[in-house]
Amino acid sequence: MARAVSYNCIVEAVERLCIEAAHRLRPDVLAALEAALRRESNPRALEILAILLENARIASSQMVPLCQDTGLAVVFVDMGTEVLVSAPADRPGSTILDAIQDGVRLGYQRGLLRKSVVADPLYDRRNTGTNTPAIIHLTVMPGDKVKISLMAKGTGCENKSQFKVFNPTVQTSQIVEWIVSAASAAGADACPPLIVGVGIGGDMEQCCLMAKKALLRPLDQPNSDPRYADLEQQLLTLINDTGLGPQGMGGDTTALAVLVEAGPCHIASLPVAVNIECHSHRHASCTI
Repeated sequence: MARAVSYNCIVEAVERLCIEAAHRLRPDVLAALEAALRRESNPRALEILAILLENARIASSQMVPLCQDTGLAVVFVDMGTEVLVSAPADRPGSTILDAIQDGVRLGYQRGLLRKSVVADPLYDRRNTGTNTPAIIHLTVMPGDKVKISLMAKGTGCENKSQFKVFNPTVQTSQIVEWIVSAASAAGADACPPLIVGVGIGGDMEQCCLMAKKALLRPLDQPNSDPRYADLEQQLLTLINDTGLGPQGMGGDTTALAVLVEAGPCHIASLPVAVNIECHSHRHASCTI
């Protein structure tokens, strides 16, 4: 028997997530910044890390955005097969996708968050004024729950993301070298210390999607496959060894975490994507 979830319930949940993500860093991100502060040996980097933590404290306590770029709303939805989202009487035929867009619009309006979406990428770059349309990824899952994860993705870091298809004969060391160079090339523009999402496998769009979805994983949760967990740690060490440091001004802490997700791919290719996230790693989730 289907479980009914009201349209307005989805709208209200997404609205809350927009505001929460923009104002409060998750505990795992705060813990990673605090751990970096304890380990850092560079005096300038120490000062910057302390400022980033103070910024997070002020944003949370005074409900002001963590960053002026309040981001493009990227929403991941795991929807149970037994869930039925009921459309409101005045909007017959509306779906959960419509409810999410309404929630983003209200969240950015009521949260007084900057709207950053333009209607057309090339010929008509007028702001939509609502921060919609959001980017929505919907996955159907067993069960009677809906999990919604919202990421406010700023473009300073998003613009530095990269994708490459390798030959399947490539050595792992060459892939490692490319990922490290992609993170290093992000430079100060991506507001380090970074969180680096990596997708390996799939095809072009799935690989990039895996890299972005990897960023939803808690920073202190390694990949469940020990081989990829080791790869994550190797990449983190090498990226930090570049010495780029917080805000690109030198130091031990260029990245807080590297999160790798892998999936099956064609025998003739080996796609790899790097999705860069800044220190202001803003995402929030709820289950309905």
